[in-house]
Amino acid sequence: MTGLNRELADFLRRARGQVDPSRAGLPSDGRVRRVKGLRREEVALLAGVSTDYYARLEQGRRINPSAAVVDAIGRALELDEAGRTHLRDLIGLPSGSAPRRSRSVQRVRPGLHQLIDTLDGEPALVLGRRTDVLAANRMAKVLFADFDKIPPKERNYARWIFLDEDARSLFVDWHDQARAAVESLRFEIGRDPADAATTALVAELRERSPDFDQWWEQHRVHQRTYGSKRLRHPLVGDLTVEYESLVLPGDPDTMLYVYTTAPGTPSRQAMDILASWTASGPGTRLSRSEPEA
Repeated sequence: MTGLNRELADFLRRARGQVDPSRAGLPSDGRVRRVKGLRREEVALLAGVSTDYYARLEQGRRINPSAAVVDAIGRALELDEAGRTHLRDLIGLPSGSAPRRSRSVQRVRPGLHQLIDTLDGEPALVLGRRTDVLAANRMAKVLFADFDKIPPKERNYARWIFLDEDARSLFVDWHDQARAAVESLRFEIGRDPADAATTALVAELRERSPDFDQWWEQHRVHQRTYGSKRLRHPLVGDLTVEYESLVLPGDPDTMLYVYTTAPGTPSRQAMDILASWTASGPGTRLSRSEPEA
């Protein structure tokens, strides 16, 4: 079984185990369930395919299901949109996302640097493949970390959130944020399983972080395009930021993240303090080991 077929087999088994049979509307056959989730024959029934066909697919055998069959299996497994896209990617069907380009080094064009620098008072990050940090404005550096000081080969958001102690202390909801990073990487590797850099990053994080390894094994995928983060900043204390992500036109592998706070809230006041500090300071976040002024 190839690596990609193993990924598909593992994803299907784990997705099947997360479906509540009673919610799926299946009739009771009186059999005692020894494991949670659906049986293979039940997925096949709900998807309208033979049990043997579905079993071969879950075993990672070389078959080529149609888009209609893949969509039916996705519905049977109650996958969300990210899960269905991941399933199509693993099977090799067009997922609706733009095809990957060559794996050349990603660079941020000057105009994009200028754009994030004009977002006065609002942190902004530009992330590339596998959540590599390609650019950050002054507010992002003071809110999160000065990514420019991290060696280029290690300048990665997922790597930072799992391996940097300051990141673990910074996020009040660290487990939620870290788990989201795992699920995004799972989604990423499904889109481009041959990318050696992504594979190497996952291997490093699995070796160095028990949390990452545990969540990776669960094979959950998600693509978060907006949300909130709760932080406990060493300079201004607790604040909550909302984020929106934008795919850059003509560059589907690059995402712009902008972080905002609600007007008139303590979080906005905290952000204003940070903005005034970056205007007169070096524009880098205080480390937990540094004394506060």
